[in-house]
Amino acid sequence: MDVNDVKVLLVDDEADVLDFMKYNLEKEGFWVYTARDGMEAIQLAKKINPHIIILDLMMPKLDGIETCRELRTMQEFKNTIIAFLTARDEDYSQVAGFEVGADDYITKPIKPRVFISRIRALLRRMESHSGVAKLNVGGIEIDRERYLVIKDGQEITLPRKEFELLNLLASKPGRVFKRDEILSKVWGNDTIVGDRTIDVHIRKLREKIGEDFFKTIKGIGYKFDA
Repeated sequence: MDVNDVKVLLVDDEADVLDFMKYNLEKEGFWVYTARDGMEAIQLAKKINPHIIILDLMMPKLDGIETCRELRTMQEFKNTIIAFLTARDEDYSQVAGFEVGADDYITKPIKPRVFISRIRALLRRMESHSGVAKLNVGGIEIDRERYLVIKDGQEITLPRKEFELLNLLASKPGRVFKRDEILSKVWGNDTIVGDRTIDVHIRKLREKIGEDFFKTIKGIGYKFDA
């Protein structure tokens, strides 16, 4: 996808931060829209249907976590890339962000060239996941195009990262995926996440898909047991 076709929605309550990000993205050719709080962001997102949304964590009216959670409940934003840009880098903040469906976590302050590089990496990740065929394994159908899981005739909608983790493990049943490989393929090399991130997502998948499908290989990683 050409950057001239990419719409980016920036959400931050600090005007100087918005101006900084908007200027640098527009200079690279992106279409850029801005909002000052979560409620405004949701209203604007419905109008423009952005490809990428960059959310500040701490905002008035509706914070970044709740904004992301609300967006992920809407079908039109199931596949939208959502990243947090925030000065808070505590592990629990990152886990909370990924639990509600965030794709990345960018810590302020960040240099313009690094910021643009992260946006381009998110865009490449979005393109690399498009057009993948359906996968049927262990009585479960994984529909990549619709980001849906169908089990026993019931549709299960998962947050993006839970879906991508399931898709990765189920792509090669019985194979043990090491933790580093999972982090690289699901979250990307440019994303720094806490040690508990994979564990949290596996726990969520066990609750929604079934305990027996996901096996922990102590000290190594996880595998999908069909």
